[in-house]
Amino acid sequence: MVLHKHGEKLYNGLREVVTDHLRNKVREDVLASLNNNFLQTLNAAWEDHQTCMVMIRDILMYMDRVYVSQCNVDNVYHLGLKIFRDEVIRQKEIREHLQEVLLDLVARERRGEVVERTAIRSACMMLTTVSLNGRDVYEEEFELAFLQQSAEFYRLESQKFLAENSTSVYINKVEARIDEEVERARHYLDPMSEPAIVTVLEEELIQKHMKTIVDMENSGAVHMLKNDKKSDLLCMYKLFDRVRNGLETLRDCVSVYLREQGKSLVEDCSQKSAVEYVQSLLDLKDRMDDFLDKSFKKDPIFKKMICNDFEWFVNLNNKSPEYLSLFIDDKLKKGVKMLSEQEVEGVLEKSMALFRFLQEKDVFERYYKQHLSRRLLTNKSISDDSEKNMIAKLKNECGCQFTSKLEGMFKDMQVSSTTNEEFKRHIQDKSLQMSGVDLTVQVLTTGCWPTQASTPNCNLPNSAGLAFSVFKQFYLDKHSGRQLSLQFNRGTADLNAYFYAVAKQQQLENGESEATAPQSKLATNRRHILQVTTFQMTVLMLFNKREQWTFEELQQETDIPAKDLSRALQSLACGKQSQRVLVKEPKGKEINKTDQFGVNDSFTSKLHRVKIQAVAQKQGESEPERKETRSKVQEDRRHEIEAAIVRIMKSRKEMNHTLLIAEVVAQLSHRFHPSPPIIKRRIECLIERDYLQRSNTDRKVYVYLA
Repeated sequence: MVLHKHGEKLYNGLREVVTDHLRNKVREDVLASLNNNFLQTLNAAWEDHQTCMVMIRDILMYMDRVYVSQCNVDNVYHLGLKIFRDEVIRQKEIREHLQEVLLDLVARERRGEVVERTAIRSACMMLTTVSLNGRDVYEEEFELAFLQQSAEFYRLESQKFLAENSTSVYINKVEARIDEEVERARHYLDPMSEPAIVTVLEEELIQKHMKTIVDMENSGAVHMLKNDKKSDLLCMYKLFDRVRNGLETLRDCVSVYLREQGKSLVEDCSQKSAVEYVQSLLDLKDRMDDFLDKSFKKDPIFKKMICNDFEWFVNLNNKSPEYLSLFIDDKLKKGVKMLSEQEVEGVLEKSMALFRFLQEKDVFERYYKQHLSRRLLTNKSISDDSEKNMIAKLKNECGCQFTSKLEGMFKDMQVSSTTNEEFKRHIQDKSLQMSGVDLTVQVLTTGCWPTQASTPNCNLPNSAGLAFSVFKQFYLDKHSGRQLSLQFNRGTADLNAYFYAVAKQQQLENGESEATAPQSKLATNRRHILQVTTFQMTVLMLFNKREQWTFEELQQETDIPAKDLSRALQSLACGKQSQRVLVKEPKGKEINKTDQFGVNDSFTSKLHRVKIQAVAQKQGESEPERKETRSKVQEDRRHEIEAAIVRIMKSRKEMNHTLLIAEVVAQLSHRFHPSPPIIKRRIECLIERDYLQRSNTDRKVYVYLA
């Protein structure tokens, strides 16, 4: 027929026969089964129709190849699909009942009932197939209603779950539901339905309840953080990672908790020592890093949140730079609880993490310089390698300018060691008299070491004064043009003290201090070496001249400031029983101007070498000292700000006020955060001193003057 130009007649005849069959036979059979085996009847009719259309296509293959392509009409198989779609599936009663049956089966399965999945899969495949190249029939007849029903089902279920369960149980139920729906979609729905149904679940079970989930009392994110429930928190993280703004919601909740914890630690610092204060911050950092690693998969947004929060609360307390320096000082000092090199390295690395959070790094530098100088001068440093390792870490973090003075301190110690060896050879070669004093001098470069506004005075004993004058002559002969001044408050001395068996008096000869033995040991002479400060040595040596001295007489004789003299006498007369070389009248722990002091005849100690401990000071500076340090820091900052302004203007020649402020802040932020008003004042000072001037055309623009 196609060959004889009757292709259209054959094609139309085929359409009429198929339509008639589907309309009068198949549709009627399906309608008759609406209340009995509907889905099985429809699926059987569909299978039968597909088989028939394949057979007809094979019979009419020539028409398919010639007529269909020439006239641009549907091929035989597609024609059969369209007729089945229009005459059967889209018939009103069948269409409504099909949708109702499919949704009912899905709902029953969600409630835990066993359903015939094969029938559902066949029906879904039928809807997809009759959609031809798209998904329009599948979407219109099933998917849209399926997603709406699912949204309503999970909206109600989420409310019920939240009311009845804790956060961790709710999360587990949500994960289980998502897995169920994914498995269901893969088994009998169209593959494109999987992401759509998962999106519905994420919206209804997670997105709409994020705040409720994280803030749930006694089981939310804060509860997990407090009780170290890392695995539960990891489940929450994975769940929230599925939805938009989910991780941000969880991050904000964790941030509130961390800020509360950190703020309570830094505000409670008055009850803690510096070491305890910093250790508590390090413990909190370790905890949060552990959560970051095990619960938040090292997510950058959580890492940034932890850093920002630590920076916020560490800088709430202006003592943080001082306390961090004291903490490092404690770990780098020799002592009973000395750490191994590996432990020291670990502590220093953690300390550097806190150091990075400090905004006032210049304040830390000043305190660190003080504490390092104390360790070096008293030979208390645990090892030079550890000290240099810490300086290398600071150098990597802040540059060589930050550590140049610290490195200069080490250089001074090395040079002093060489100088002392040369001095000892000089004494032997020249046969010089040192009055029995074995002198070791540390020569410190003024610019590198921390100095006080005014060095306290002290009239040294003759023997010590003569010994120093010999060294001074030797040093100035070697280095002409230099000046040497003694820092009395930093020196130490070892005194030989003889305690006689009979006589209740002391003879101090050539720098030797003696005290009488207690009555129970009068039969023996005893000798001790007393380790004391320069001020304590000066006081003790006076008791060679007289047995009794008043406070005012001692001050007049030694010229030591009253505050320093009081501290020296407190440690000698009011310290531990085994260290009381002097006795005070009247007794008491406070030193008054009218007090009298004498040698403690009953002094005894099991140790041959007795270290006289200085009066215990509260760790850290007193408030007046802290104010003085702050004022020095502010003075240094003024110079640094001016130097930065001049550097910038020298390279730019001309610059707008706002841009200049921003550039200065950027350049100095690695040391401290200068405020715009302070920068503006420094600019005004530089204008007054003719380093800069305002532009004639724009008052907000500065011009550099060469």
